[in-house]
Amino acid sequence: MATQTATEQSAISDLYKPIYHPFRARPVVVSQSENYDRNVVTERPWLGPLLFQNEASDARDHCANERTFLSWLRLSVYLSIVSIAIVISFHLKSQPSHTEKQLSLPLGIIFWLLSIACLVAGIQNYYSAVQQYSRRAALVQSGWKTELVFAIVAVAIIAACILFLATNSSSRSK
Repeated sequence: MATQTATEQSAISDLYKPIYHPFRARPVVVSQSENYDRNVVTERPWLGPLLFQNEASDARDHCANERTFLSWLRLSVYLSIVSIAIVISFHLKSQPSHTEKQLSLPLGIIFWLLSIACLVAGIQNYYSAVQQYSRRAALVQSGWKTELVFAIVAVAIIAACILFLATNSSSRSK
């Protein structure tokens, strides 16, 4: 693939004039090649959109990468909401028991930390995929870090459900 000249990049960025772009920063035209040695995410202008050439399935892959990041973000928001609900001991019909009061803060902190871990994992996956797209080396895979975060979140959710069911059944039997 031939490298674009400065005039071609200028022409492309001049054509890019969306109405909705609040910062009006010039776009970063990323020439996708195997020897692309710069970090795409930190190129200036920082608030400028990244423009990739649309060859083969590039647009679909970028959209899939953004949807994956948004899924990580949604999971992070859900976990933070669960964390807040656990800490404030949300009950509709009765007051929380002494055991529930003791467990609510540590469990809420655990879910808050898992929320932050999901957010960090999502950002890291997104940035590494964009970096690989610029080098035409992206592979669709989750990696061991992603699987570890998912496993920890799953274990925490299952443990919390078992804990809630156990405290609920012990409070009903009294």
